[in-house]
Amino acid sequence: MADFSVVGGGVAGLVVARRLAASGAAVTVFEASDHLGGTVARHEVGGLALDAGAESFAVRGGAVEALLAELDLAGDIVAPAPGPAWLQPVTGEAVPLPSTALLGIPADPLADDVVRVVGLAAAERAVALDARPVGDVPAMLGPLVRERLGAEVLDRLVAPVVHGVHSQHPDLLPVARAHPGLADAVVSAGSLSGAVARLRAAAPPGAAVAGIRGGINRLVPALADDLARRGGDIRLGTRVGDLGALGALDGTVVVAAPGVATPAAPGRRIDLVTLVVEQDELDAAPRGTGLLVAAGAPVGARALTHATAKWEWLREAAGGRHVVRLSYDETPGDPVAAARADAETLLGVRLPVVVDAAQVFWVRPAAASTVPSGLTVVGETVAGSGLAGIVAHAERTAAELLAR
Repeated sequence: MADFSVVGGGVAGLVVARRLAASGAAVTVFEASDHLGGTVARHEVGGLALDAGAESFAVRGGAVEALLAELDLAGDIVAPAPGPAWLQPVTGEAVPLPSTALLGIPADPLADDVVRVVGLAAAERAVALDARPVGDVPAMLGPLVRERLGAEVLDRLVAPVVHGVHSQHPDLLPVARAHPGLADAVVSAGSLSGAVARLRAAAPPGAAVAGIRGGINRLVPALADDLARRGGDIRLGTRVGDLGALGALDGTVVVAAPGVATPAAPGRRIDLVTLVVEQDELDAAPRGTGLLVAAGAPVGARALTHATAKWEWLREAAGGRHVVRLSYDETPGDPVAAARADAETLLGVRLPVVVDAAQVFWVRPAAASTVPSGLTVVGETVAGSGLAGIVAHAERTAAELLAR
């Protein structure tokens, strides 16, 4: 008899199960598919073991780093190559993203690198709007930016960054998930740009994200092995499809699978196309570690990551080849041909030799509007996107369950 039953073997479910098992509890994990990890996955392209989903984590809060230390992976945490990401505007050449911004929200709307993206008129309008007194802070990020800095800053700068990070429009992203201290900072600073300046000044030095040598996917077997070592029982290919089935499970039930605790709202499909190419001109990383793309730009991709420019371990493993990954909201008709054409446009470099390519897709679940009383839920539906938030929420939930 299990003390806890965890439904869903993604990262959130594994983190909760491991923490509970570490306390001495008997834990069973039920996973509907034949593999663990959810969107933290691995695939092989051109003979290279690559991340098929998440490829970095936010260092804010330290939850992921602490977990990796417990799993003896702290020595394999790596920082990405320094330098800004780039932005492909609707028209014109790609430009580096502003250096003093938070999710694209500028600390100084009149900075040269901001004006280069939004234009002088929009920048001056943003300054005037943000000089007004602060009232109630909107719950969603889009209305906050639109109200304080104008539609041009939102559409041309913030929306592409938010979409690249959270895979959704700022109108759908709660301010608290964008940054937990942003709303209070706006009130105390008296402006949105001032709030960003304060938050950036208070942030620890170094990169905002990190990775794992060999890929983020290494987290999944490390969690599973540690859970098994602590006596946890993992059952693959075992579907628990609805609330009625939860009643048949042993002990306290933790739901870590979308659509089980609440009716499944339509999710957001994201297609990822990975190209392994040969092109010496990419050695210079002409667009840094990658680009975010404004809606309306002349490509179908919403973002491009030049993975071999971003991660030194991958550059070494690739042996002179380059790995480029593009994300799409809609599946291109011929995904490899479309990704190749978009990559050439965004990078400004011809790609005559594509060694190998792969396409995967994920469905990002919608946020849970309600959770049935008495039911414990973890994962993206309640914690938001991103490993940092998901791991931190799962750890807190496990601690609360153990304290009862």
